[in-house]
Amino acid sequence: MEEAKKMVAKLELVSLKEMGDDRGWLVVFEKGLNIPFDVKRCFFIYGTKEGLARGFHAHKKSKQMLVSVSGSVEIHCEANGKKEVYLLDAPNKGLFLEGMVWHTMENFSSDCVLMVLADDYYNEDDYIRNYDEFCALTNKENAK
Repeated sequence: MEEAKKMVAKLELVSLKEMGDDRGWLVVFEKGLNIPFDVKRCFFIYGTKEGLARGFHAHKKSKQMLVSVSGSVEIHCEANGKKEVYLLDAPNKGLFLEGMVWHTMENFSSDCVLMVLADDYYNEDDYIRNYDEFCALTNKENAK
């Protein structure tokens, strides 16, 4: 199972550089400083109805940075045998996810706009959408 050997999981809450004055604020994303990958894709999630959750998947290799540019959202993550919840409630906070991290986005505020920066173009083959498959793959990984 050569592909499983390449699967990793990494999570990190990142403080993003912000600059501002009485005119307003600016948050900076810079490759190599606070974005540890080349950005090839960017998308926004917004208008999520109250009580609905999104996500319910992991990636085999993709790297992503999640930032709530408006409002707030909880990111529920499972990786390396641990479960954690991260609150993204400010545009100067990012959550870096790499590879085998099962994640759901829950409790979106009505004004939430969640931006996702990704290191690659959309590729359905990189997704694991079945939780039992995720558990089987990560249990094999954790046993090594």
